[in-house]
Amino acid sequence: MRRTPLYSRTPASLPSRPRTDPSSPGTTGAAMPPPEEPAPAPGDAQRPHGRGVRRRLERGRRTERWLWAVGAVCLAVAAGWPGWTTQHKSAPTLEQIDAHMRESIAKEPLAAAAAAAYAAVRPSVVRVVGTAPAQTGAAVPGRRAGRAPAQTPAPPHGEDGRSVGTGVVVVDNGLILTNLHVVAGAQRITVSFADGSESEADLVNLQPENDLAVLRARVVPDDLHAATLRSTADLAPGDEVIAVGFPFGIGPSASQGVVSGLKREFRSPEGERVLANLIQFDAAANPGNSGGPLVTLDGHVVGIVTAILNPSPQRTFIGIGFAVPIESAAAAAGMPPF
Repeated sequence: MRRTPLYSRTPASLPSRPRTDPSSPGTTGAAMPPPEEPAPAPGDAQRPHGRGVRRRLERGRRTERWLWAVGAVCLAVAAGWPGWTTQHKSAPTLEQIDAHMRESIAKEPLAAAAAAAYAAVRPSVVRVVGTAPAQTGAAVPGRRAGRAPAQTPAPPHGEDGRSVGTGVVVVDNGLILTNLHVVAGAQRITVSFADGSESEADLVNLQPENDLAVLRARVVPDDLHAATLRSTADLAPGDEVIAVGFPFGIGPSASQGVVSGLKREFRSPEGERVLANLIQFDAAANPGNSGGPLVTLDGHVVGIVTAILNPSPQRTFIGIGFAVPIESAAAAAGMPPF
């Protein structure tokens, strides 16, 4: 079978001219017979137009790829069209953010952490009043009759022989921690709860080495709340605390400060009592704060306020207060250690 040429040297639109052989004698412009075409290869009969087919396939693939690309672009344009027509706002500047924050805080001020701590412990704080016998005060170990160790925030005494201090409820059945010097020598002990109710209380345990006393109220409110106690193991100087109590009988009052030191020792000028392993703090404490809780800003009790240091004869606060760690206080109440 003759093989159809893929390319032609002569344009198809031009008529072919007879070729002449000028070297042939006696002929002028005689037409030469066309040259013999080579015989087709054995495999040519089975692969007609092989190159043309491959090229057409390749052109088809290129066309298909272009169509897919154009379609993808059209889809992307369609999907993003609403965004192109939307006018985007620029990101706020730092000045705008600061102005918005100030405006928000002015409308709704943030609650102070100390206020939240006070609110958490307030339902557990009680006012403790001890009434001494009219004739004399009963003597207690480590203390002269009728006198509190110097430079402790001793309860203020009224003309009727009453002393006022503070206590904190540690068990909701009416178990209360306070200082020994608050109730020492008292013939009658009365506690006032946060809801305004009052009850007489009994002295159920003493821990003189830590100036601690444990009371139990005879009648307790139905909704009495016990304070949350926290170990002092992770307490460190600089931690913020509040002291809650009834300074000079006024209260309940809260004062804020920081832990100034740990494992301090306090000795009264007379040498009548030595307290060790104390928490030093600088939240204001005065006579009447004795027995009150020292509270962290998460509302947890870490100590019982017991003494203040003042080199002068005055028993007022100058920036150095001491509290018994709650581990010792809990042991006095018969509670398991942390």
